[in-house]
Amino acid sequence: MELKPPPVRQLPLEPLRPAEAQPPVPMPSPAPAAFTGAPRRHAPAATFPIERMTVEDVSIAYAQKVAVDHVSLPIRKGEVLALIGPSGCGKTTLLNIVGGFVKPTRGQVLLDHEPVKGPGPDRGVIFQEYGVFPWLTVRGNIEFGLGLRANGRHAGQRAEIVERYLALMGLKDFADHHPKHLSGGMRQRLALARAYAVQPEFLLMDEPFGALDAQTRTAMQDLLLHVLASEGKTVLLVTHSVDEAIYLSSRIVVVTARPARVRTIIDVPFSYPRQESVHEDYRFAELRARIRALVMEEYEAQARQAVPVAAR
Repeated sequence: MELKPPPVRQLPLEPLRPAEAQPPVPMPSPAPAAFTGAPRRHAPAATFPIERMTVEDVSIAYAQKVAVDHVSLPIRKGEVLALIGPSGCGKTTLLNIVGGFVKPTRGQVLLDHEPVKGPGPDRGVIFQEYGVFPWLTVRGNIEFGLGLRANGRHAGQRAEIVERYLALMGLKDFADHHPKHLSGGMRQRLALARAYAVQPEFLLMDEPFGALDAQTRTAMQDLLLHVLASEGKTVLLVTHSVDEAIYLSSRIVVVTARPARVRTIIDVPFSYPRQESVHEDYRFAELRARIRALVMEEYEAQARQAVPVAAR
């Protein structure tokens, strides 16, 4: 069934545009062009102008196999930047390089024009697996990072911060419970609360909602948008969900089959705050179809890599 745009007066959201009015930019045609090796950009220019972090010509190889190849990428203050591409293509490796956990073979990551040399309290990491300590209570998990030297707070400050995030994440009634007594969604709320509590400027999120059921995942996405709106974090999000990438992010980076390269960068044409109704916008459907086509093309390229040359 062909998707037709609703009348303009019915659209609840307007596309992000620069300060000076410009005519709308049409979406690309559904059929993806062949990858030429250079990133392509579509849709309006992003509205987050301040560049805080820069990935500069980063490459890394393991056992003489390249995992990330000549990636350059700006990360702007206050934006949600999503990475999407085939499984095993190198997205998580790139996120670990930005986090300072892995040193690239060549290139560098700059934070405020200074090279990233390792992990730091300015970057909080949230994994798909619930990153909580099973031997600590909910309160103890949230408080843990606040007692470390890099984030040291006195007892009064720690208590105030813990109470804030217990309330924000809806965990007050479970403050003295251990993680094994929580549902999967609540354990992930706890992981988010612990990461937020140390107040990092950047959140590095690796499939944070991938293990949740659809309803809980939607609730967690809305909770993340609420926290971002109130605290102004910058997010680098790895996801396999095209819908999640569109709903949460301001820009989407489509990553190629292994080794990871930037195939294209797409600006999401929806303003913040986001609402569930954005899923019904015809532009959402067009963008979803476009990104799915690109990702499937990269899955096919990755499948061809796995076939021995003699069998082709």
